[in-house]
Amino acid sequence: GTFTLRLLQTTTFQNISFVDMEGLGLLEDIELGSLDKHTWSIRFYQPWVRPALSHADWDTIENLLKIYLQQFNHLINEGAMQKDVPYPFVVQCMAGCVLYHNRTSQAFAYVGYNGQDFLSLNAENFTWTLSQDSRLSRYVQSFLHNYTALSELVEIIFNDTCVDDMELLVHYGKAALERQ
Repeated sequence: GTFTLRLLQTTTFQNISFVDMEGLGLLEDIELGSLDKHTWSIRFYQPWVRPALSHADWDTIENLLKIYLQQFNHLINEGAMQKDVPYPFVVQCMAGCVLYHNRTSQAFAYVGYNGQDFLSLNAENFTWTLSQDSRLSRYVQSFLHNYTALSELVEIIFNDTCVDDMELLVHYGKAALERQ
């Protein structure tokens, strides 16, 4: 069948120094785990999720997650200061991939700002498309297009890691997915 892996992130920027963050990983509608907002580590909800990947893979994922979250918070606060964005505000992200039965896949990423569509990823050429045209959205889009290390990392994660890891999660979670 076709399976979708979604990573959801909601970040509330109360002010320049206080950020509250929630994160959730879903395979179809099955909650795989969430983000511990104090340690930025993953809390697993299903007993089969942790064994699906090696400890080294989970360590790599957690390290990349921590780097991403630190960079994300810095980028958003920097943009808010430069573009005089009033606090508080909320940024929501959804990213993941769809794995089709023939092992082809489609990556996706969307960013929302205060409940409105903001940016989306064109997974064909890994460019960011404006969903709303504002000084802030153009700033973030420009930053993301010029941050080549991030673009290359996103491309690797979406083209390789997402598919490979999702195949393992689907295999280990087969019984739970069939019950769904």
